[in-house]
Amino acid sequence: MTGAGAVLRLSWRETRASRRRLLLFASAISIGVAALVAIRSFTANVQESVHRQARELLGADLLLTSNRPFTPPVESLLDSLARGGAVVARRTSLNSMAYVRRREGTRLVDVRAVGGGFPFYGRAVTDPPNRWADLDTAEVAVVDTSLLVQLGARIGDTLELGRRSFRIAAVAVEVPGRLSGGYGSFVPEVYIPVRDVAGTGLVVFGSRASYQALLKLDGEKAARRLDGSHKRLFEREKVRSRSAGDAEANLTESLSQLSSFLQFVGLVALLLGGIGVASGIGAFVAGKLDTIAVLRCLGAGRPAVFVIYLLQAAALGLVAAAAGAALGVGVQFLLPVLLKGVLPLGVSVTVEPAAVAAGLAVGVAVAVLFALRPLLEVRLVSPLQALRQPFEDEAVRPPRDPWRVAAFGALAVGVVALAMNQSDEPRVGLGFAVAIGLSLGVLTLTARAAIALARRLLVAAARGAGWPYALRQGIANLYRPRNQTRTVVVALGFGVALLATLYLVEANLLGQVQFATLATPGKPNLVFVDIQPDQEAGVDSLVRASGAGVLQQVPIVPMRIASINGRAPDDLLRDPKRRPPAPWTLRREYRSTFRDSMTAGERLVRGAWWHGRGAGPPYPVSLSSDVAQDLGVGIGDRIDWTVEGLSVPTAVVALREVEWARFEPNFFAVFSSAALAGVPRSTVVLTRLDDAAARARLQRAVSARYANVTSFDVALVQAVVERILGRVSLAIRFMAAFSLAIGALVLAGAVAAGRLARIREGALLKTLGATRRQLSRILLAEYLALGTLAGLVGIGLSALGAWAMVHFVFDLGFKLPAVPLLAVLAATGALVAAVGLAASREVFRRTAMEVLRES
Repeated sequence: MTGAGAVLRLSWRETRASRRRLLLFASAISIGVAALVAIRSFTANVQESVHRQARELLGADLLLTSNRPFTPPVESLLDSLARGGAVVARRTSLNSMAYVRRREGTRLVDVRAVGGGFPFYGRAVTDPPNRWADLDTAEVAVVDTSLLVQLGARIGDTLELGRRSFRIAAVAVEVPGRLSGGYGSFVPEVYIPVRDVAGTGLVVFGSRASYQALLKLDGEKAARRLDGSHKRLFEREKVRSRSAGDAEANLTESLSQLSSFLQFVGLVALLLGGIGVASGIGAFVAGKLDTIAVLRCLGAGRPAVFVIYLLQAAALGLVAAAAGAALGVGVQFLLPVLLKGVLPLGVSVTVEPAAVAAGLAVGVAVAVLFALRPLLEVRLVSPLQALRQPFEDEAVRPPRDPWRVAAFGALAVGVVALAMNQSDEPRVGLGFAVAIGLSLGVLTLTARAAIALARRLLVAAARGAGWPYALRQGIANLYRPRNQTRTVVVALGFGVALLATLYLVEANLLGQVQFATLATPGKPNLVFVDIQPDQEAGVDSLVRASGAGVLQQVPIVPMRIASINGRAPDDLLRDPKRRPPAPWTLRREYRSTFRDSMTAGERLVRGAWWHGRGAGPPYPVSLSSDVAQDLGVGIGDRIDWTVEGLSVPTAVVALREVEWARFEPNFFAVFSSAALAGVPRSTVVLTRLDDAAARARLQRAVSARYANVTSFDVALVQAVVERILGRVSLAIRFMAAFSLAIGALVLAGAVAAGRLARIREGALLKTLGATRRQLSRILLAEYLALGTLAGLVGIGLSALGAWAMVHFVFDLGFKLPAVPLLAVLAATGALVAAVGLAASREVFRRTAMEVLRES
């Protein structure tokens, strides 16, 4: 009886009568394993594709980028490299307005002016084919497909860019180097010859142009040697360098963050499956107490009986994990479709054996860890139970058992280890494990409170007028012996919480843009930038002629920090005696403004605002409180700025708290009018037109007269943001839906676990005169109450989590959309009622006589 062979045979035989029910319990683990295998395998595919296509993604071995034309020292270096055998191509990237004369529309585009030889790696694919080479010989443009759709244009049309016209020669199907700058998927891309940039008139003072040199060298090692040996030169001349290896590392890191998040969602689904297994194993063991007592009578010791059922749990986990791994491989092939437009490269989908093996191991581990506590009950079964039934076991508290504490500890350690394994940073994994523990604790406590509340409600109803019998009986089922209320509320509540949290965060992010612009009368929804001083009057007249007014006219002055309290940025960063400022604050180009009052989106937190135009030098300047903290400066500190070779000495006199979410120009630094009088500047104009056609006509008129002026229609920007967020959230929701599916399976398993008790209860009620309709109403009341409870708990958790994320991560106001959440609540109740009634069909089918005879 205690030999290994006997234990294995008994484990197999013991499952014969319950295999279908056990597989139902384990199916929840299958879905969790499927999520993990799909994500891990697809992540490995993406990383392999990134590694294989790294140079194609950049289009070169090394990329040099500057926000201004390259200085003579940098040009000298490029000439030297070209003489030494390196191939150098030029590219200029900037944004502009584009339109086709025969159509009315105007669109913001990402202009990429490319020189001969680009791309060095990969191949530019166009439709019609082989038209990329036309950029070297003709005044043509290769455009993104979306631009043709937005403008209603076609191949052969003339595209107007600034003061030049370009014939649309082809559509860009695939172009290497899309990771090396530009607006990406936010606006359509337009490729033109680099030699024609100057003639467009798009590059003026204040334009956000990016000047790039792409180098073909002898591989990644040569690129890193060149970058390392000239790092001082690049830092001094404000040139950013990026190798193909850097592009690979950055993209891999970004994709890994998304992958880690999705893996955490999959882990939650798997842990919810573990809860279902624990519930199912507990019910399974409760039905096997007589069999266990007989085994004890036949000489089986406690360890042997425990091992018999532990082997069953492990085998159950292995079968479920294998099925989940197969399902995960299928889901893996769907992820490229869900993430289409988000990934900047093509991904070859292949099955990753390591991911499948990890899924199998994790599935078995979760099944065993969650089954340990209920399986420990078999050790407490006495041989005497084969002769007498302990009717008092429901009322007697079980004795203290140190093995239960050990099992709980093993489960906690296992969950922490699994969470830490999903992230490259152990601290993140540990935090996620703690968050899971807190959430499950809240759900469990809420379920307990609901059970206690159900008791009190029924007592109160009995004292008063009373509720209908079916309703009272259904609610009483929530706290009947061996109820599954806690299990179902935890599993379903967690799934609802995940999906509702994702919805609430997305709705608040998109709602902020809409509330601040489109939905609020008087708020700007059209912006014109890069307006030169001699163009201000003309733009103003065009805006007013369209029937709109100028809501804001804001001067913009680009500048850099020359010194703080007499010390240059390099000295401050290398000072070992004090904490240096954040490097980005010293190296960035600030786009500042000047005015003599604060706006509605600013609040003075320290110091005092200046009077009048602000005399100097040093001139008064106000910094936002967050940038002042990163710079390590306060009231009275001296900051010298460089504006186009001019020095502007200032003293910090005021710190502001800026409401960055407001749709209006906000600035790190605001100067007095006297400080920047006479310096080169550009202007931003904000206006509002409610009619979309009127906005388009105004954009077209301004673009036709002033080639360098760029405009943003907020409605189009919002549509792009919604589309991009929708692509990402679709994949996240797809994985989060696994959790809700597991909740439904846990519910079905819980109903199956209490199958005999429900059948006997139904038979007793039928014997007492209950009709089929009354039984249906009782079950419907129970499942609707259970679903409503799970929905309320999940929505409450989601509201708390979404508020924390929106408030602390995005620093935005939070709004709770009541109608969609009520729809979620109703859907959850309906789902639970449908699954519960479908799984309870045997209660109606079995006759009272049949059940009583079996009993």
